[in-house]
Amino acid sequence: MFDWLLSDATTGRAGLERMRTQFGQMLDAGRHVFDTAANAFLGHTDLEVIREDLFATDKRINRAERQIRREIVVHASVHGATEFPACLVLMSVVKDAERVGDYGKNLFDLAELAPEAPQGEHRDGLIQLKDRISRAMAACREIFDSHETDAAKRLIVEAKEIEDLCDEHVRALIQGSDAGAMAPAYVLAYRYFKRVISHVRNIASSVVQPVHKLDFTSKITAGEEE
Repeated sequence: MFDWLLSDATTGRAGLERMRTQFGQMLDAGRHVFDTAANAFLGHTDLEVIREDLFATDKRINRAERQIRREIVVHASVHGATEFPACLVLMSVVKDAERVGDYGKNLFDLAELAPEAPQGEHRDGLIQLKDRISRAMAACREIFDSHETDAAKRLIVEAKEIEDLCDEHVRALIQGSDAGAMAPAYVLAYRYFKRVISHVRNIASSVVQPVHKLDFTSKITAGEEE
């Protein structure tokens, strides 16, 4: 669906390139917010050291979302109904990119509220998941630039595996664990991790799915043809 952003057409090209650049910057900023906030929760970073940068980055994401939305409306008005489907897709994935920043802020808030930093096997598991999600976000950025459908499908499968793993951890914590006072914090952390990777999956789906199937990737994760 993003072929229109990669088009060599001269009509409207400047506007399309501007939106493409802005969206790529949103993806980069979202990864930065996630990495920074997750590291803070895991006890790697002093909260006061990163606070100003994290919230300033999130504000840039929000401004970029509003700017892209304005430009989508102008572009669709000028170039007509033939580009409406692609405009709808971009409007959707821009929201996904914005939500990544929001969940990053949630992780930062969790770092402030948690009684202590994660410990033991929970800490190790969260670090591994955080690293997988960060790599997936970097891959999503590359896929957006390259428009490689096979890579997008692989990322969608990877994202679903991470989502399922987050659910398994949440289920185990709710059904009983020795996490003590940190149990609620772990549950929230896994849920926030899952929501971040879900939004990454949604963005990747825009490379391979038509507008009416955007975000629906069950056949891809099952290895079936759409």
